[in-house]
This record gives sequence, C-alpha cells and structure tokens, in this order.
Amino acid sequence: MNTLPIIALDFPNREDAQQFLSTFPKEEQLFVKVGMELFYKEGPSIVQELTDQGHEVFLDLKLHDIPNTVYRAMKNLGKLGVAITNVHAAGGSEMMKVAKEGLLEGAQSIRSQVKPQLIAVTQLTSTSEQSMQAEQLIPHSLHESVLHYAKLTETAGLDGVVCSALEAKWIHEQTSTDFVCLTPGIRLLTDAKGDQQRVVTPNQARGLTADYIVVGRPITQAKSPYEKYQEIKSLWNEEN
Repeated sequence: MNTLPIIALDFPNREDAQQFLSTFPKEEQLFVKVGMELFYKEGPSIVQELTDQGHEVFLDLKLHDIPNTVYRAMKNLGKLGVAITNVHAAGGSEMMKVAKEGLLEGAQSIRSQVKPQLIAVTQLTSTSEQSMQAEQLIPHSLHESVLHYAKLTETAGLDGVVCSALEAKWIHEQTSTDFVCLTPGIRLLTDAKGDQQRVVTPNQARGLTADYIVVGRPITQAKSPYEKYQEIKSLWNEEN
C-alpha cells in the first residue's frame, strides 16, 4: 500500500495547478495525478516541473490505439520520469505488451532511477453495470468484466489496473501478490458523488485492499486543501 493519497490535479492550466499546490508546505513531497485536461494544455513541461519540485507523478492519459502507435507514444512518455502511467485494457493484450516495452525503453534512455509502472483501466468508475451492458454491449456483470480485464492485463505483463476499490479484493484474490489496484472514486461520507458511480471512503478503500487511492475534488475544492489532504491521508493510513 502506498501511504500517500494521489492528488488529482484536474485543473485547466499550470497557473491554477501551481496556485493549488502553493497552499501546501513547500517541503511537502506529494504524489499527484496529471490528467488529460492539464497535460493537453501544458504538455510534457508540466510533468517536468512537478518532478523537479520533488513530486511523484501519475500520468493519467489512458492510451488506447493500435499497438505501434501506443508503443511509440509510451516511449516518449517514459522519458518524462513519471512513476505511473496507463492504458485502456480494452485495447487488447498486444497493445498492452508493447506499451510496457515502449515505456521501459523510454525510461532507460534517460537512465531514470525510477522504473515506471504501467497499469490498465478496466471499467471507469463513472460506468454503471446498466450503462456498460447497454452501451458497450457486454452481456456480463460489471464484476465479471473488471475481473476479465484485470486477468488480461496481468497476462500482458503490466503492473496492475485502475479499478474501483469495491473490486480490488476480488482482483487481488485472482492475480499475483504484487499486482496493484489503483482506485479513484474516493469520497468522504459528507462528499457529493459527482459523476462517479462506484465510490468508497479512504479507510474503506484500505480495508478493500486498494494499493493506491486517487482523490480529486474532495481536496482540490476544499476550503482548506492541506487540512483536507491530511484528513484523507490519516484515514487512508488508518488501521482497520
């Protein structure tokens, strides 16, 4: 289990992201998520800026394309010094295999001291079973779909999956001990769910054997972000 909650920097630009981070002590080393919104606006430089500040970065771009395209893209992303990045498991085993190859080749080319982890999205936490069956035409339960994608991801040689914490224990029971479950959809009991469907609290996520949690709006939209971060960090590290 990673002891730091990953803070989702879901901001439209560098200025807003850095303004938010300025509410934290300068010496505080964080684990942050850079998603599509921020990366597509600022490009690779925002990742370099964050790593230069001592933060670990989960680059959440969810690549899904033909294998050769994903391989070449991952080779570039591997040069950024990220701790974790991801693809969609729906892209298939061959795409995932070459994505891992590209990522590691990119990291080796800069002699990175950190071996980046590559994980795959199973089903988004905004997806309900009803919408999955109706819109993706998957005639199985959400649980079965997630487990299928997790096993496919492990077979392809990736390090783990993005999933709901509600599915983490089942996944761990059917994969290797070092296969990681990174879980968004984290809320406190007093928080609104927003567009998330499958949500849990930080301490519930720990009890469900999640390895990482990603927390966005409960921290980024709080009146006192650092205090809220400390509260969530405490709950995440709480013994059950």
